[in-house]
Amino acid sequence: MKNRWRDLTLTQKLGVVAMLLGLLALIGGTPQRGSFYTIDSKAMLMDVAKETDHIAVETLADWIIQGRSDYRLLDIRDAKAFETYHIPSAESVPLAELHQAELRRNEKIIFYSDGGIHASQAWFVLKARGYNGVYMLRGGLEEWQDRILYPHKPSKNDTESLRQFEKSAAVAKFFGGEAQGEQSTAAVKSVATPMPKAPAGAKAVAPKTGKKKKEGC
Repeated sequence: MKNRWRDLTLTQKLGVVAMLLGLLALIGGTPQRGSFYTIDSKAMLMDVAKETDHIAVETLADWIIQGRSDYRLLDIRDAKAFETYHIPSAESVPLAELHQAELRRNEKIIFYSDGGIHASQAWFVLKARGYNGVYMLRGGLEEWQDRILYPHKPSKNDTESLRQFEKSAAVAKFFGGEAQGEQSTAAVKSVATPMPKAPAGAKAVAPKTGKKKKEGC
């Protein structure tokens, strides 16, 4: 499902958080085991409502191009998926191993997964553990591919739209992708996306086939 987290309404997002709260209550463990956390649910819900819980793919791409190093980008998919493709500068920290990762509370940490559900789970767990500088990459790797690696030419031909598209095309080239023509349902189903050259620090991403991998919740 495309960009599921981004496309959720506020009510749906709150529902997901409520579900995660319930899950944490069930699997959080006991205080004796050191895995029982205090949650500021109001502050957490405000982060979701104000959309201060995520970083846009365009922002991340700009940070990478600038060479910024004041954040950590964590890919929480499994090791095989990371080996196949990962965003430049990302570190592999599978979700199941997150509790063992050496993360400092004063760091800015950005999670991403294929879509957004697993990243939101990682975000929730670290928020519950008192990490304030944690974020999700909005739309995950799916949106990274759609908007950074393979941006589509806008249907509008006004000067500003074309200027933005030229900028997107340059960014796509930087990361080994390639700008595409105008998007249409027929084109998505029938045109194969070319394999990009691997950017520095990452292997080539597999071309999209029109059927995206489902991400569990």
